[in-house]
Amino acid sequence: MEDCINNFKVPGAELFRLYPGMSSEAVSKRLELAADGFGRTFGKAKPRLFSAPGRTELCGNHTDHQRGLVFAAAVDLDNIAAALPNDDMVIRVFSDTHGSANVVLEDLSPRAADRGSPASLVRGVAEFYFKHGYALPGGFDAFISGQVPVGSGLSSSAAFEVLIAGVISGLFFGGEIPSGFMARAGQYAENTHFGKPCGLMDQTASAVGGIIKIDFENEDAPDIERLSVDFSSFGYVLCIIDTGAKHDGLGNEYSAIPAEMESVAGLLNADKLRGVSPERFYAELPQLRGQVSDRALLRAMHFFNENERVLSELDALKKGDFDSFLELVRESGRSSWMLLQNIYPHESLNVQSAAMALAWCEHLLDGKGACRIHGGGFGGTIQAFVPSSSAEQFKEKMELLNGAGSCRFLRIRDAGAVEIVE
Repeated sequence: MEDCINNFKVPGAELFRLYPGMSSEAVSKRLELAADGFGRTFGKAKPRLFSAPGRTELCGNHTDHQRGLVFAAAVDLDNIAAALPNDDMVIRVFSDTHGSANVVLEDLSPRAADRGSPASLVRGVAEFYFKHGYALPGGFDAFISGQVPVGSGLSSSAAFEVLIAGVISGLFFGGEIPSGFMARAGQYAENTHFGKPCGLMDQTASAVGGIIKIDFENEDAPDIERLSVDFSSFGYVLCIIDTGAKHDGLGNEYSAIPAEMESVAGLLNADKLRGVSPERFYAELPQLRGQVSDRALLRAMHFFNENERVLSELDALKKGDFDSFLELVRESGRSSWMLLQNIYPHESLNVQSAAMALAWCEHLLDGKGACRIHGGGFGGTIQAFVPSSSAEQFKEKMELLNGAGSCRFLRIRDAGAVEIVE
């Protein structure tokens, strides 16, 4: 990963990098929400402003935790923090989407009572800094205005974690902390303190920004390739659809995916599937059957296929072959449904929100565009590429099934975690 953040300080004249397509009046109102919230909450004026975006996964469904390849992008929905250092050794955070957190810097060890809370994420990011030689010299107060909806599949948690990491970098370390470090701080907080065994894709996409191919073979220094693509130039818009099914109580479904993939890797003397060649896996597949579940083997097949698909999608977009790209998106969707099996919880027979949304989406697209499960799966959101000419009609009909406001059109954000300066 790059050695340092590119353009961590974004001046007002470059806010189009954060909010593409948004009017200057709307951008000003967006920034004022955070600054005004800070004043009301902490009674202080003129805070510094920081931003971190949500992300969308373009390809690489459940590959990052196996040190695989991912194709992802930052989007134009963000969390903004208005923040200033305080005179205490305490971090005080209030978020209008995540709630409040008070973290005493003298004790940053994980707390069982805080698992699943915003305080666990704040404490985890601060501890990661401390463990790597960046002890905070003091605390800070921060008000966070969240535009990345919780449970939206756009990784509000990663945006929150990376934002906290960005605030610490800006307030105490001159904004010079590498984006890769901020991403790993977020992952550490989520894994060790919050209690969710996520990979590094969400945090990396939020910290770095833009459209990126990420190779996680070396987790400590992922290889990143940037790609400049405007989907509208091909006549399509990127759409995220909330299926209405929430992630609460699905921890076992999520954790089973890496556990089963790793059970297959273990039989082939590797810790992760990236350490196994596809040729060896398929050559030994008949002997592997019976040693692990069939579902574990199917999920391993998905990993190997999806890993190659990331490279194919990247190549198609580089060549400007959007038809091939769309077909690969469809293939990814089929693989997640048939092999990875993360479309609905496995004990759910009556409520299959993501499956319904995908089926309805395919019906509406009628052979044009593409759709797939998005992110962790088992509900949450689906992703679609919709012809621009029929986008509003698609949105109207999609929301007949999933409710008003469930269908969002997104733009790609060029910048990752940044400080906004005058």
